[in-house]
Amino acid sequence: MEAILNYFESIPSLHRSLILVCGLTFFWLLEGSFPLFKMKYYKWKHALPNLFFTATTIAINFVLAFLLLNSSDWVMANGFGILNWLPEMPLWSYAIAGLLLMDFFGAYVPHYIEHRVKPLWMIHLVHHSDQKVDTTTANRHHPLESVVRFVFTLIGVLIIGAPMGIVMLYQSMSLVATQFNHANISLPKKLDKWLSYVIVSPDMHKVHHHFVLPYTDSNYGNIFSIWDRLFGTFMTMDREKVVYGVDVFPDEKANEQIAALLAQPFQPYQKPTRQP
Repeated sequence: MEAILNYFESIPSLHRSLILVCGLTFFWLLEGSFPLFKMKYYKWKHALPNLFFTATTIAINFVLAFLLLNSSDWVMANGFGILNWLPEMPLWSYAIAGLLLMDFFGAYVPHYIEHRVKPLWMIHLVHHSDQKVDTTTANRHHPLESVVRFVFTLIGVLIIGAPMGIVMLYQSMSLVATQFNHANISLPKKLDKWLSYVIVSPDMHKVHHHFVLPYTDSNYGNIFSIWDRLFGTFMTMDREKVVYGVDVFPDEKANEQIAALLAQPFQPYQKPTRQP
């Protein structure tokens, strides 16, 4: 575990890029062999706006990365944060605690808030308006959302007292996890169910992308499913009944155009429909 944390503490940018590209490529190929939905769409054409937003997310995180590094260095130097206040523990349990807390503050909390605060929901809609969810949807986030998520991650590092090794390990795991749970793949239902007791499985996350409430407001987790189960936001649904998208932006053509997606957060708020 020490070697792993030491590696991620100073992981080269090239290696982080390889994790993204290799994960995306792996799940892209897997989708072709074991698709959940045999969707009729031009896969490369659909991927273009999603890859554009992936690139903007990478750029924003790269530009702001020094803030993460400085924050992590400060909490470690000053013994600040939850991890630094806990009694001494084995390194593996320290790492697991750090990953769980990073997943809570860096993923679950901002995701939950984005669904509750109207301006943030409008920003987050870019992610939900994809009507052909696959592994490229994973990082389809408006640049404003990338900034919002980064701020929450930064706050999380300060609250948790996370060393850089755990921060980078979490971000790498988060990247692969979101590619996995967005992928258009069909796992055996029992396997998917058992996985969902620990991690966010594809079937679990697909419920979150159903086009109407209350399903859209459920299953906020990214890596671990514990937070949804603990806070009562876990929901199940027959995966064959999932309809992707969001009812307030039903125009599929507009939802594939980069210019329209960039403007999406600035349109008037529309109240989503609640399915009885």
